[in-house]
Amino acid sequence: MNLASIQAAESKLLLNTYERNPYLFVSGKGVFLEDEKGDQYLDLLSGIGVSALGYGHPAIDEAIARQSARLLHTSNLFFHQGTAELALRLTEISGMDRVFFCNSGTEAWEAALKLARAHATRSRENGKHIGTKFLAMEHSFHGRTMGSVATTHKEKYRLPFAPVMPDVEFVRFNDVADLRAKFSDDVCGICLEPLQGEGGIHPVSKEFFGAARELCDSTGALLLADEIQSGLGRTGRWFAYQHYGIQPDVTTLAKPIAGGIPMGAMLCVERAASAFTPGMHGTTFGGGPLACAVAIAVIDTMQRENMLTHIEEVGGLFKARLNNLKEQHDAVTEVRGMGLMLGIELNSAELAKTVAAQMMERHIIINRTSETVLRFLPPYILEKEHVDTAVDALNEILKANTELAGVTPAGEKVHG
Repeated sequence: MNLASIQAAESKLLLNTYERNPYLFVSGKGVFLEDEKGDQYLDLLSGIGVSALGYGHPAIDEAIARQSARLLHTSNLFFHQGTAELALRLTEISGMDRVFFCNSGTEAWEAALKLARAHATRSRENGKHIGTKFLAMEHSFHGRTMGSVATTHKEKYRLPFAPVMPDVEFVRFNDVADLRAKFSDDVCGICLEPLQGEGGIHPVSKEFFGAARELCDSTGALLLADEIQSGLGRTGRWFAYQHYGIQPDVTTLAKPIAGGIPMGAMLCVERAASAFTPGMHGTTFGGGPLACAVAIAVIDTMQRENMLTHIEEVGGLFKARLNNLKEQHDAVTEVRGMGLMLGIELNSAELAKTVAAQMMERHIIINRTSETVLRFLPPYILEKEHVDTAVDALNEILKANTELAGVTPAGEKVHG
């Protein structure tokens, strides 16, 4: 089937939930995708942060072939060889004690929310008051299931499904005074992304993160860190919270963990983990043999190839080049992010939409989030020459769209 026939079939058969770009990809190798015409595209989005080792990586291909020939599924009523092995790797790199495996980021976040409520219930049964309320952040995004969407700030994700889960209050991001004013012993969990993704690549401040840790410690509430987009090496550390030297009680993983095989994980410390007992939570497919085998291959490859150092080096170069772009174009108002999770804020949504589309026309894949932010989530195997290609193209596109930006490259206002 070609692109036109697939588009026609999807329009009749699928729910209308995505505004797809009119491109049909059929294969990939390294940091490039190939469409049905044989044209290659430099992928700086990696399936929204999923294909961390790029496409056709031999370690992933080998793990899939080996495990699929042995065993795909047993259910969690029985043991298989991958769960403990993967959990050991995850606890070692995270500083956590226990792991719950699931199928996606939103399921991991649901597990985190349920754990916080269960921990609070157990605390009340033991004579210590911890309420049922969550504090979540302005601009946050935690997923699309009912608990996750209740802790997601943007109204377009919540209001169509109201009433969502109650007892959630939003805090102004990085506003310590607002956090302190809204916190009490009624709070069972503070929910934050150390580096917000869908919200526009906004890093939490160390002061705010530290205040959240302090407040949770004061009552026994849990600090929940959503690392679904920022975790497993994306920022140059295994977890973004490790840049701050602050340990949460619970963290969540998904996107890159199994190299494109659906998988999620919730990690937690022992005092939180003991709130779950058999039968309280579960999943049919989570932590299956195939996903575990691939996730082990991803982590082992990253460690063997010293990939965190590579991410820091190439990510630092990428950010420096984007900052240089900011100096040349007043339309670029800010550059944010860590490692290979970067964003540039433009001064208009129309310009951001135009730039993203014209990058695609040049066979470079990025996307736009929070209306005005161009987001970069490339594979970890990105090299300097790929950065140069992308930034040079951005520079040319911004120069060609000065009227949309409302300024000239030199910063002089354009008069219509």
